[in-house]
Amino acid sequence: MTAWSPDSWRTKTALQLPDYPDAAALADVEAELSRRPPLVFAGEARRLRRQLANVASGQAFLLQGGDCAESFKEFSAANVRDTFRVLLQMAVVMTFAAAKPVVKVGRIAGQFAKPRSSPTETQDGVELPSYRGDSVNEMAFTPEARVPDPQRLVRAYEQSASTLNLLRALASGGYADLHNVHQWTLDFLAGSPAGERYQEYADRITEALAFMRACGVTPDAAPSLEGVDFFTSHEALHLPFEEALTRMDSTTGRWYATSAHLLWIGDRTRQPDGAHVEFARGVENPIGLKCGPSIEVDDLLRLIDALNPANEAGRIVLYARMGADKVGEHLPELVRRVEAEGRRVVWSCDPMHGNTMKTGSGYKTRDFDRILAELRGFFEIVRAEGAEPGGVHFEMTGGAVTECVGGAGHLSEADLSSRYHTHCDPRLNADQALEMAFQIADALKPAAGVRRAAE
Repeated sequence: MTAWSPDSWRTKTALQLPDYPDAAALADVEAELSRRPPLVFAGEARRLRRQLANVASGQAFLLQGGDCAESFKEFSAANVRDTFRVLLQMAVVMTFAAAKPVVKVGRIAGQFAKPRSSPTETQDGVELPSYRGDSVNEMAFTPEARVPDPQRLVRAYEQSASTLNLLRALASGGYADLHNVHQWTLDFLAGSPAGERYQEYADRITEALAFMRACGVTPDAAPSLEGVDFFTSHEALHLPFEEALTRMDSTTGRWYATSAHLLWIGDRTRQPDGAHVEFARGVENPIGLKCGPSIEVDDLLRLIDALNPANEAGRIVLYARMGADKVGEHLPELVRRVEAEGRRVVWSCDPMHGNTMKTGSGYKTRDFDRILAELRGFFEIVRAEGAEPGGVHFEMTGGAVTECVGGAGHLSEADLSSRYHTHCDPRLNADQALEMAFQIADALKPAAGVRRAAE
């Protein structure tokens, strides 16, 4: 391997980066960001790696979820809180079912840049640069709005910092206390099938907490009852931004990306000799890889070895995102070869990106049943190949949006226009996300039972 530095990616081919008309203005913003405080800290990233090592060995489960793309317009404390709250509910359901810890990672506080299938888009015969996320340009279809503006990176940094401040307060300031399990239910979940089932879980958890308290197990004796570890993640797409926020840890002398605890490389930028892999191989954070149906197993092994030459557990998360009709064809060989070669990875399922479709009315959507079908296929295949299905990765929100069809609420194509708010891809709403958590819990129960019987 050649020598690495935070800017060595610039010697490689970098796909999916915006074309800034003013290179000097971009350089000024990079210099400004490099002087800003880190958003996350090296010790936090190391703690996440330790927890992901437990996931890789089957002792924990990874729950990762949040917005497809965060926006400046929709940012509010209430939206951050509601997404955090739904992730807490999902984690409680999975923990209760599987009887093992759930590692909680949000797609939040940095998920602003988006890859695009084409650098331009055309509407009514007019061709303009594609919208690449709020940290790059604006969604409005005008020539002025679509010009990449480096000052938007500063705004993305500032919103990420505000989001992280709130998340840390929610995670450790009493809101996430397990005794509040009943209070986490969103108003619009009342009366829904998922909400009713969650209340049943909450009742049982409350009874268990009362029993533990009677036995002397109080928050003072078990601080984990009062708060949670909550980590952030996003796609490491905008490399100038990532480089500007890369810092050397003073305690270890190693480099960390301080824009998020976990970064992933997308399906469009995972070239083994590309700039995004070059950047990611030099930072010590956990690194994810999106694995679509086009990935070749030899390339996947090359990527794993480039990013994790010491084969350390907790470093690599592989996100299978095949699509419901392709997971059975493409995933088995990947799992078989990676496991046979002894690579220590976390297998996670992203059942969202391979199941996107466009309706006759022009809306991009995803069908709940197809998402669930890919998820079930993932669990079955990974287990059949002797590996551990370690996690799930959802695009979801705490809001009552209508972007994905199906689920217990029976959302139809006709409902999409009601509350379709996404800036990019369709997300599960809180009701659908919680329903999905119960499906995952059911899938985890048999494995938990087998382990307990073996022990």
